[in-house]
Amino acid sequence: MFKLSVISDEISQDFQRVADVCGEFGVPMVEPRSVWDTAPQDLTDEQLDEMERILGAANMGVSCIASPFLKCDLGDDAQYQEHLGLLSRCIEIAHKFDCKIIRGFTFWKTGPAEDVWQQLLDAYAEPIAMCEAADVYIGIENEASTHIATAAEAERLYADLGSDRVKAIWDPANEVYAADGETPYPDAYERMKPNLIHVHIKDAVRDDSPEGARCVPVGIGGYIDYHAQLQALVDDGYEGSCSLETHWRPDAPLDEDLLNRPGGSAFSEGGEYASRVCLENIREIIKTLKV
Repeated sequence: MFKLSVISDEISQDFQRVADVCGEFGVPMVEPRSVWDTAPQDLTDEQLDEMERILGAANMGVSCIASPFLKCDLGDDAQYQEHLGLLSRCIEIAHKFDCKIIRGFTFWKTGPAEDVWQQLLDAYAEPIAMCEAADVYIGIENEASTHIATAAEAERLYADLGSDRVKAIWDPANEVYAADGETPYPDAYERMKPNLIHVHIKDAVRDDSPEGARCVPVGIGGYIDYHAQLQALVDDGYEGSCSLETHWRPDAPLDEDLLNRPGGSAFSEGGEYASRVCLENIREIIKTLKV
């Protein structure tokens, strides 16, 4: 059976508050993104020690380091070198928290992925070597703002990279936001399943907004069949974590910049209430699963 997790800043920038809310809902894992208004790679050793203390007191673990690795411009060597340093720091953080997964991306989208395919493959050569040496994994998340936007593109990327150190982070809602996205479950999920290492849970529906989609509370959208998706994870023997990545806010939707570059107090505003609604909905779905 999978374990529930929450991306931390979907609740609060206050890591103690994150742990407290997770405790209320029986969530045993957390995925740090921005903590105390600080991106994971920029957290000091003292801040990491405090996080470790809070996690120990709450009997919680870390499911994934939600880094922004390679959310940068393809072909800019200075940015690339900076992100290799970011990855190195996140590897240190992963080791501290006994975590094996660091999230990664595929550079800001500038056109069809096909046009830069070999560049994408080449860019992952050094990160793969770093992960092999450190015994960790990069979970690549397909996202509409990056070159690998769909499960179909991700499926091909994993095959062409040919490395056991690069795995799939599956977020059904990202398929909703992608212009060429398939039905998240079962179509896109079947593509991701062979390489699956981590799951994000958020819900979205297609609409006529500039983004083509908007986030809603988990379980009410109807476009993503979350009961069937979570049941499939059980049936397929997935025992990793599923991190709530709420993204829905009750008063006003997050703007495009915060959706693409989540983090900080502006992002977390309204997040605790929204995440509580989603956690309750997830809890109700889990009650109906056949385990």
